[in-house]
Amino acid sequence: MKVSSDRILTTHVGSLPRPADVTDLIFRREHGETLDVTQHIAIIDRAVSDVVKRQVDSGIDVVSDGEMDKISYATYIKYRISGFDGDSPRTPPADLEDFPTFLQQQAKSGGTPTYKRPQCVAEIRHVDRQPVAQECATFRRAVDKHQPMEAFLNSASPGVIAMFQPNAYYPDHASYLGAVAEAMRVEYEAIVAAGFILQIDSPDLGLGRHMMFKKLSEADYLARVNENVEALNHALRNIPSDRVRMHVCWGNYEGPHTHDAPLTTVLPIALRAKPQGLLFETANPRHAHEWEDLSSIQIPDDKVLIPGVLDTTTNFVEHPRLIAQRIINVARVVGRERVIAGTDCGFSTFAGYPGIDTEIVFAKFAAMKVGAELASEILW
Repeated sequence: MKVSSDRILTTHVGSLPRPADVTDLIFRREHGETLDVTQHIAIIDRAVSDVVKRQVDSGIDVVSDGEMDKISYATYIKYRISGFDGDSPRTPPADLEDFPTFLQQQAKSGGTPTYKRPQCVAEIRHVDRQPVAQECATFRRAVDKHQPMEAFLNSASPGVIAMFQPNAYYPDHASYLGAVAEAMRVEYEAIVAAGFILQIDSPDLGLGRHMMFKKLSEADYLARVNENVEALNHALRNIPSDRVRMHVCWGNYEGPHTHDAPLTTVLPIALRAKPQGLLFETANPRHAHEWEDLSSIQIPDDKVLIPGVLDTTTNFVEHPRLIAQRIINVARVVGRERVIAGTDCGFSTFAGYPGIDTEIVFAKFAAMKVGAELASEILW
């Protein structure tokens, strides 16, 4: 994972707005339609090439494929791993339960994705390596063409898969989590073998507290997420830590977030995970103050922090001076060479979800480039 000794690099969490033809393709597959393989590859290939070019043009140093061919960051695995089927009950976050009128408003306005979220109903095994191989091949063509500084691909953590796709087959959570981790190991190692940085998406560590773990005691919540970290580390056992980064967050939705676990609880857990890089939220109004807490947390010397300096739930374009301030606040705690500018979360966590306007996303990226330059002038 590249770092810089003379300027602040820029990146983001991964997902980006998908074009209409890509979204249509994804939902046709989701609804069980038979797709023309050649046409599918061509549509995704063009979309990935376009989105990589736009990232490079807007000043992103470490780019992704935008997660173009995934319906979401966690449920895509049902096309690669056996044992998942059907759907599962939805449970709203604890903060939205406190504001039922807002929750109803979100549901009526299309603010809540309605795709299927399968359950584990049979043995978990990685049964189809073709999707990740195709994903890597498509991304490689785009990266070779547009020449970003570095490139990463997203993959779901065992913990977030287990959180969103409940277990109805294994005798206990530990057995289920272990099976998921071993199955995902295949994907993790394939991404790194293809020459990309692996990004593990692990919102279960933060978001899990006020969603799937909202009824647990604090001790039980901590035990569960620490178990998730141990499973992830086991799945990453064959991969060097400097080839992996990990994203944690409290949920990419506009809401009160009044039940979010504090960074002082979540970050020490995340730092126990093997990945060298850690992406976390510092831009949104609920967590923007928590850079102050970094000095009280034992951060290992080999870790690289990637704070979110752009809020991914608002169409406001942050001023470059504010972005620079956010970068500098973190850099002055851990050192400038250990900071990369990032985003709070993905810009299109779910395909077809009405999030931030596409053009505004890239305007935000352009502002981040300028903000990183301003911060670099001050820090160096």
